[in-house]
Amino acid sequence: ELGVKDVTWVKPAGGEMDQAAWDDVNTHCLGILLDGRAQVSGIRRRGQDATVLVVLNAYHDGVPFTLPEVTGGQGWLCLVDTNLDEPGTTVFPFGHSYIATGRSLLLFELAHNDAYDSARPPARAVASL
Repeated sequence: ELGVKDVTWVKPAGGEMDQAAWDDVNTHCLGILLDGRAQVSGIRRRGQDATVLVVLNAYHDGVPFTLPEVTGGQGWLCLVDTNLDEPGTTVFPFGHSYIATGRSLLLFELAHNDAYDSARPPARAVASL
């Protein structure tokens, strides 16, 4: 009902990977959007897991990665950046260009807007995934 996929592959420009991006031998950075709100069974109901974005950069240099827009969210909270000791508590807005430094892994959690939070059951903590 939400129109979300459980897994979406994301290119650095922020859109969904298309065949041209998959075929490009210079694609060294991509994201994996795991939407915990996707239907988890045959029962038509909203999933209750966290929505996360994993960004992998195999390139030796930094790659600007545009954080994708997701329905029901207000931005992305960086939980892990392998080039930072502590990523911080900043919620980055949709469309923000986050630099994925060379040979790094990033993990973001979707920050939900208040209207969405009040309409959904509490999600499991990301740490328990």
